[in-house]
Formats: sequence, C-alpha cells, structure tokens
Amino acid sequence: MADRDPVVAGGASVEGVGVGEGQPPRVGLGAIVAFVLIACGLAWIVALPLWLGDGLREPFATPLLPVMMYTPAAAVLAVMLVLRPVPRGQRLRFLGMWPLRPAKRVVWMSVLGLLAPILLVFLSLLVAAAFGWVQLDLLGLSGFQQVLALQAPAGTPLPPVGVLLATQLVTIPIAAATVNALAAFGEEVGWRGFLVPALRRYGTWPALLISGVVWGLWHAPIVLLGYNFNRPDLTGVLLMVGGAVAWGVLLGWLRLRSASVWPAVFAHGALNGAAGMFVLFFAAGTTTDLAFSGPLGVAMWIVAAVVVLVLLITGQFRKQPSLAASRPTAAGQVAPVAPEA
Repeated sequence: MADRDPVVAGGASVEGVGVGEGQPPRVGLGAIVAFVLIACGLAWIVALPLWLGDGLREPFATPLLPVMMYTPAAAVLAVMLVLRPVPRGQRLRFLGMWPLRPAKRVVWMSVLGLLAPILLVFLSLLVAAAFGWVQLDLLGLSGFQQVLALQAPAGTPLPPVGVLLATQLVTIPIAAATVNALAAFGEEVGWRGFLVPALRRYGTWPALLISGVVWGLWHAPIVLLGYNFNRPDLTGVLLMVGGAVAWGVLLGWLRLRSASVWPAVFAHGALNGAAGMFVLFFAAGTTTDLAFSGPLGVAMWIVAAVVVLVLLITGQFRKQPSLAASRPTAAGQVAPVAPEA
C-alpha cells in the first residue's frame, strides 16, 4: 500500500513523496526579513538616480528598470550565501529551479503560464468596459489604427489592421518565453522562488498574501515617480499592492501547483507583454484610467478574484507537490539529490 501524502502548513497535501521525504527546509524568520529588506533596499538604491534626476523622463530610466527587476535575485543570493537558510545541496530544488520533475507537469504549467495572463488581461478589459471604465472598439479597432497612423511615417503603406493585430497578439507569448522571461526571472526567483516557499510554513494563504504585499511595496520607488498608474503618491502604492496581491496569488498558485518557479517566470513575462493590450482594442479618441482598467487595476482584481474562487472550489490550492521528488531506485530506496556544482 502506498504511503499517505504528508501534509504541509495550511492543510495542503504534498504529492509524489513518501512520509518524511521531500520536505523543504524550514526557513527562519530572520532570513525572510533579511531577504525582504535587502530586496527593497536595493530597489531604492537602483532607483535613486531617477529620484536625483528627472524621474521617469530620464533617458536611462528604461534600461534601469530591468536592473531593478534583478534586486530580488540579488537578495536571494546574499541570504543564501551569508545566512545559509537552505543547505547547499538543496538550494536549486528549494527555489524550484532544478530538477524539473515531473517534466510533463512543469511543461504544461509553463504553457498555462504563457497563455493564461494574456486571456486574463483581455477579460479585464471586457470587465472594465462593462463598468464603463474604458471604451473599446473590438471590431473596428479604431484606436489601434489611430496609433498606427501616428507612428508610421506619412504615406507608408501598412498591412491590414487585422494582420497587424494578429501579429501583435502572437508576439506576446513569444516575448514572454524569451526576453520578458529573462527579465522576469530576476523577480520571480525572489518572490515565488524563495519567498513563497519560505513563508509556506505559516500556511498557504499567508504565504501568498504576504508575498503579494511585499511584491507590491517593492515597486514603491518607481510607483512614487508615477510608474504604472500615473499616481505618484500613496494611492499609487496602494493600487500597486492590490494588483500585486491579485497577480501574486495566481503566480504563487502556479509555483505551488507545479513545484517549479518556471511557470511563474513565464506568466510574469506574459503579464508584462500583455500590459499594453489596451492599445490594441480601445476606441479612438478615448482615454482610460489605469487604476481601473489597467492590467493591475480594479477590473483585473475582479477577474483574478473569480479565477481564485474557481481554483478554491476545485481544490487546486490543496494540491502542492514536492519541490522535486528524488528518483526511486531498486528495492524501494530513494536516490539522493545530487548537489549543485
């Protein structure tokens, strides 16, 4: 008879491991606090030139933002090397980076991560339109045509707008799996790679909600300059926290359900790629308030809440596999996990 799956904090079952095997190390509160302080402190240091200069109008603002995205990764590295909360041979496994077992689950969850955020952002536009927060032109694409006319040199022949729309939509998952994923990895290895499993000892929902709040507050150095919502004040920070919690629960679920950080990396890349979807579907001559209709705004909170409710009803938050079970050997023994190089 197979061993019964052990249970982690919060009542979630751990699949694919025997009792007493495959349990992640317990990270102390000191290491968690140190990670948060280092990640947020480095973010402020990276953004400091913007504060001392012309803010987001500085020409180096665009290349500086990807640097800021790697401050959580730097914080993980510092905590791992100095405080050593996870034994050396288990670090990649704890972070959900390696090994990728079972591969089928990781691959399909990664595909979900690539595609689902695009659909959710589009659904949030429909919700925003239903509440009157944005005006869309899904058939005529008048707003998109307006943008194309402004950007293309006068007299330049353009392909049919439908072809351009399809091209834009196809490039989102491609970018999400490549350049966007490269940038998003710097954040995800911190938030979903380290922080979520570190906090999971306190329960699944505290881990998801606290990590989402931290993720939102980490954005403060640029949100207070007007990034995302064009609200350089506490309101903008609170909106960012709300958006980060909404998406953080979904990305955290991908992390826990797959036991891998990679689906969350690709989902973060897809979110960043789909963030400008409003430009494709808005009605010409209209504007919108990103606090309500943007990918981090209130409409997206509503969509995320519905998705989370469905996941709760179907018991998806209780299915949390191990962080990569060791391969069984002959006679039912368990092969040790190979140490990282």
